Amino acid sequence: MNKSSGKSLEEVHASVNTAGKSRWRSLFAFFGPAYMISVGYMDPGNWATDIAGGSKFGYSLIWVLVMSNLTALLLQSHCARLGIVTGKDLAQASRESYPRLVNLFLYFLAEIAIAACDLAEVIGMAIGIHLLFPGVSLITGVCITVLDSFVLLFLLNRGIRKLEAFIISLVVLIGVSFLIQLTIAKPDLGEVAKGIIPGIANEEALYIAIGIIGATVMPHNLYLHSSLVQTRKFNRNSFDIKKAIRFNVIDSTIALNLALFVNAAILILAAASFYSHGVNDVTEIQDAHRLLEPMLGNTLAPLLFAVALIAAGQSSTITGTLAGQVVMEGYLNLRLQPWIRRLLTRLIAIVPALLVIIILGEESTGKLLILSQVILSLQLGFAVIPLIHFVSDKNKMREFVIPVWQKILSWIAAIIIISLNIKMVFNELTDWIRSSDNAILISFTVVPLCLLCALMLLYIIIVPFIRKRDSVINAKFHGEYIPIVFSESNKYKKIAIAVDFSTSDNKAISKAIGLGGTDAGYLLVHVLESTNAVVYGEDSFDMEREQDYQFLKQHAEQLSAKGFNCGIALGYGNPKTSIPELVSKNNCDILVMGTHGHKTFKDILLGTTIEGVRHNIKVPLVLV
Repeated sequence: MNKSSGKSLEEVHASVNTAGKSRWRSLFAFFGPAYMISVGYMDPGNWATDIAGGSKFGYSLIWVLVMSNLTALLLQSHCARLGIVTGKDLAQASRESYPRLVNLFLYFLAEIAIAACDLAEVIGMAIGIHLLFPGVSLITGVCITVLDSFVLLFLLNRGIRKLEAFIISLVVLIGVSFLIQLTIAKPDLGEVAKGIIPGIANEEALYIAIGIIGATVMPHNLYLHSSLVQTRKFNRNSFDIKKAIRFNVIDSTIALNLALFVNAAILILAAASFYSHGVNDVTEIQDAHRLLEPMLGNTLAPLLFAVALIAAGQSSTITGTLAGQVVMEGYLNLRLQPWIRRLLTRLIAIVPALLVIIILGEESTGKLLILSQVILSLQLGFAVIPLIHFVSDKNKMREFVIPVWQKILSWIAAIIIISLNIKMVFNELTDWIRSSDNAILISFTVVPLCLLCALMLLYIIIVPFIRKRDSVINAKFHGEYIPIVFSESNKYKKIAIAVDFSTSDNKAISKAIGLGGTDAGYLLVHVLESTNAVVYGEDSFDMEREQDYQFLKQHAEQLSAKGFNCGIALGYGNPKTSIPELVSKNNCDILVMGTHGHKTFKDILLGTTIEGVRHNIKVPLVLV
């Protein structure tokens, strides 16, 4: 684990040059980030809520999709503006604006949201694989999804434009698949138009509507979009910043309307295929796939349905991983290796998915998908509120602060989302306490947790209004600037040299002599790693110890012959701890090491001695 640099998604930061291009070429250069975001709006979690809504309530919830899409477009434009103007993503902006405790709480919620999102993608892809290849069970499909972790790593190494092209191709595949399915289904266009009129039939419709909102306006997308817009390189003047904001809004409008088409197509397909035929209890994606052929009398529709589901799961899982990286780096200023981050996120999602399938059966996956989307919706307020505060702050945004009408619409959207969530949580919690045999336990555990979340939400809503605008917490990525302190004496009295009797020894010894000359003392350090050395330590006497001791002695004799004062020291066991111990024990001022030459796979298998040593020594380390 390393500290993050100040750049969001550093490996692709400002990697796409947009300067010096014609108007149209410049516009196309900015296209891409919003399509990466749009796949999160059509992931398998959306499918579950859209299918449930369409089969139970027909076309009546289309207005929720339209409202959610408009809200998403407004909020995503804010994210683009924040990233372009400040050069920070939403998580980084939060870290510099809120106290550490609040940031940890927001980070924890963001990770829960990403895990919930990845849970939906794992289940969705597993279902898609099972539908396309019936011989593959859901449990096997869930395990297979681990492999897609490496697709992201491969594509990201090829550059952000290659990754965007891959995502866009999957979006096109999904869109074409549903266009064909709608043509086959032939929905009632008059009823579709009526569905735009707002209305909630009952509590169940409210639950699904909130699930749709959570599935459409996804919190992790807000973090990711504010980072992805920073992959475009442009001149940091007023004109080019305005142009970047304008082009990103165009990009978002096109991409999110494509996502709206896919979501509406799923709901309309469910309404035309199931609700219109009196089938109102289709909550499982598998049931929807199975019923499409008899309902529509066509074998192509279910095939396209399965293909689109796999494409949706694969594309959205890639963006979910990137969002996890952005959140961790932004809130904690901490960066994991991408493959570790990917596997960690995926395993967090796989465990509950496997447990649910094993304990409750494959027929319960639909309910789990809807629950994951409700969790996303509950977390949404904790991402939206800071975003609105940031883009409304003249100190942060300067002349690019959002206009008043956008502030009003943003707060209306936030209030609606939070109000619906509060109503749903209250209803669900009340029913849970009434029907549970452990009402007291719930009252003293779950209820206080909900109250804590409510208090934290009030804090991030109210405090920015009453706090002084010029107060910024931890504004600098690396803390305050620390001036250089020049030492009066920079000569080393005793230099330790780690040797392993490879070709790198010559380089390390030559470097050490260059640092100390004939005035310094030298200590040649070598660690025995044999089984005897690990078990018996200094009491181990075998051929390896004798040979290594003789080699050390020959090195020391050669140095002494050249006029250098040199000693030797043997260590035993793990070099990561033995080398620092020998350096400290012999009062060395500096350690010189040669690099071992391991690469990638060997580093994973053998580990890196250098990483362990540098964390355990208190003197400077020079690598050769």
